[in-house]
Amino acid sequence: MSNRYSWDGGAHPSIVRLTAQTAAARDAVLEHPMYAHLVTVDDVTTFMTSHVFAVWDFMSLLKTLQRSLTCVDVPWVPTVHRSCRRLINEIVLVEESDEYGGSYISHFELYLEGMEQAGADTGPIRRFLAELAAGTPVPAAIVRAAVPAPAAMFVRSTWALLTSAPPHALAAAFAFGREDLIPEMFSLVLDGDVQLATFRDYLSRHVTVDGEQHTPMAMEMLVALAGDDPRNWQECAAVVNGCLRARASLWDGIAASLVRDRPVQPV
Repeated sequence: MSNRYSWDGGAHPSIVRLTAQTAAARDAVLEHPMYAHLVTVDDVTTFMTSHVFAVWDFMSLLKTLQRSLTCVDVPWVPTVHRSCRRLINEIVLVEESDEYGGSYISHFELYLEGMEQAGADTGPIRRFLAELAAGTPVPAAIVRAAVPAPAAMFVRSTWALLTSAPPHALAAAFAFGREDLIPEMFSLVLDGDVQLATFRDYLSRHVTVDGEQHTPMAMEMLVALAGDDPRNWQECAAVVNGCLRARASLWDGIAASLVRDRPVQPV
């Protein structure tokens, strides 16, 4: 998809301030020692079994924003932010039905295919999805599906945000806690010796689409929603720092499992 958006608002004063206010938490994610533990295929499959839940709840964050910015009810009525409607719908189009292999697929489903190709354990995420399809609330589904502890904590933090935060705070979490973070974060994973074709396709696609298209679109949406109210931007900073701390905690848990599962080398 060609990029019709060439947002030049990177120097927007509120974006500059928010970047500075969240830099330390962002660095804690990008400089985390977990990346160095992704050495073998087994390491990557262990990572995927927990990380897939972050891929799933990204879609829940995205769809929550779409629901708040567009009209998904009948009868339809136009909502307030015209530009935000377009931006969020464009992002949803790619995330939920991207072109891949001559057909269409969501990035979440592509990730699942990568897990299956790699031999990762898809049991927890499939049990979780089955619980949700049966109408089980997310907190109970986490327990019933025996979601790995690091992923369970991450999903709970995201779900608390989705059920309480206003649209500008959700947009901040999306822009700074996901879209702006993902290209650099996934580039670190791609730098490893990961010979997993579908998973690498997933990572490469996100590095490209998020870095070149979705990040500027998300930033434009954030500026439109937060406006000029300093209280909105203060709330955005608090939410983004919380999201980044949750991501670092997820990495802590995955790193601990990687170290624990690695066989002890004979001396």
